[in-house]
Amino acid sequence: MTDIPQDKIDAYLATDYIARSGDDAFIMRIGTFSPDIQAIYERQGWRCCLFITAFNPFGREQNVAENELAHAELGRELRTLSLNVIEGEGADPTGEWDPEKSYLAFGIDEQLGRELGIKYRQDAVVWVGQDAVPQLLLLR
Repeated sequence: MTDIPQDKIDAYLATDYIARSGDDAFIMRIGTFSPDIQAIYERQGWRCCLFITAFNPFGREQNVAENELAHAELGRELRTLSLNVIEGEGADPTGEWDPEKSYLAFGIDEQLGRELGIKYRQDAVVWVGQDAVPQLLLLR
């Protein structure tokens, strides 16, 4: 059971989770195998990763300065926990809401991913296990 309204969960499930590495970008979708993640796992030896934002805690809009400050803080923390952190964004494919800056951090297990999501007051995070299929982890 969750306190998150179903329409918000549906929006999270429909979101494009975009990771950018240099000039390359790829999109992850919940429940869909990611060949891009699998390729990174194979090249670099990872078995899991976390896609997370610090923008708009609990899905409530904050001003730009608050979002940017939280994003920078999250980035610093992730870089102490992972050797491979990629910038990204969560984007609404319909364009109804603005993209949220995010990170994709490799080597973050599910438990730590949940803890970070709770710390940064998120409804959910996206975690990808060894099967390279992104999962939505609801946090409240």
